[in-house]
Amino acid sequence: MTVLLRNDSGEKLRTRALAGSCRHLLRLCGQEGSELSVVFTNDPAIQALNGQYRQRDKATNVLSFPQQEGEPDNGLMLGDIVISVDTAAREAREQGQSFHTRLQKLLIHGLVHLLGMDHERSAAEADLMRRREEELYQQLMKEGRLMPHLAINVDHIATLRQARGIDEPDPVLAAGICELAGACGIVAHLREDRRHMQDRDIRLLRQTVKTKLNMEMGAAPEIIAIALDIHPDMVTLVPEKRQELTTEGGLDVAGQHKKISRVIKDMHQENIPVSLFIDPDQNQVQAALEAGADFVEIHTGRYCDAENEDERNREFDLVAEAALFAYNQGLRVNAGHGLNYQTTARIAALDSIEELSIGHAVMARAIITGLTEAVREMAAIIRQAAL
Repeated sequence: MTVLLRNDSGEKLRTRALAGSCRHLLRLCGQEGSELSVVFTNDPAIQALNGQYRQRDKATNVLSFPQQEGEPDNGLMLGDIVISVDTAAREAREQGQSFHTRLQKLLIHGLVHLLGMDHERSAAEADLMRRREEELYQQLMKEGRLMPHLAINVDHIATLRQARGIDEPDPVLAAGICELAGACGIVAHLREDRRHMQDRDIRLLRQTVKTKLNMEMGAAPEIIAIALDIHPDMVTLVPEKRQELTTEGGLDVAGQHKKISRVIKDMHQENIPVSLFIDPDQNQVQAALEAGADFVEIHTGRYCDAENEDERNREFDLVAEAALFAYNQGLRVNAGHGLNYQTTARIAALDSIEELSIGHAVMARAIITGLTEAVREMAAIIRQAAL
């Protein structure tokens, strides 16, 4: 299928997410082989089209221009959908919807028109069309929800290696084991101080990871240059302080908008998606959106570190609200930091979360659960040598 999407509105839209919705809708409608054109424009432009083709000299929310008569065949050009972003924004406010949700619903409305239905022909067809649109929206929401993935952070393997200054344990070997065990991604943080992962580790991981390599990084020029050189599957920008033991909080995207936007632009020029590690704060989500991020990773540290149930519930609500807000704005949403075997399930159950990044808890559990076999193997070596 081909989706030709153009934004002439002058407004910043989540075009990648909207194009993904179009492709998903075509599959739901049995039009996998068809071509669809979508244009986002403004009120004056859609008013001109409405006047020219429908003799109605006023702005509207969406227009559809089918290329086939009646019910279309799969594999051909379906037609064009034109959406006014100005009207969509007003309707979103009036109806209490997110802007992104409103655009999705207008896409569905336009697509159903292209499939041959018309609410203006009769009240019965209007009702049938309304029910079909709602059905498609529910399917889009349900089937668009992916099973949350597990990405394993292998930094702590490198920390243990660096503590002795030798060659083992090897984080690259550990990454391969994690993938074989079911991890859907590998996370590695190349810090400016190189306290754990080294340049060689990142380059070898780029060559060997079979799932997805997410390179965590600060916005230091040297680290940016390495990311642009090795082309990880994605990067996650995080704050860095030399005195911290681990990343202590989210990026202040709003306060560093110019710097972060520039890094995102550089990554996008090399087709590298960018995630921003942020606190569960809707203002930071909005700033990430405006900076051009593809993902946000919601910081779950305060939720995990809560000292009592009431505090943990409050922090969970903040994570859930921020994740849903980001999802509704068209951002893809990951979460991580401090998650363990007691706190992960509740976050993984959130519909808006796509991936969980977990490292320390898994490595700590691996040491304990693997001790029996490790001790047995070493004891066997000693016994065999003594024979």
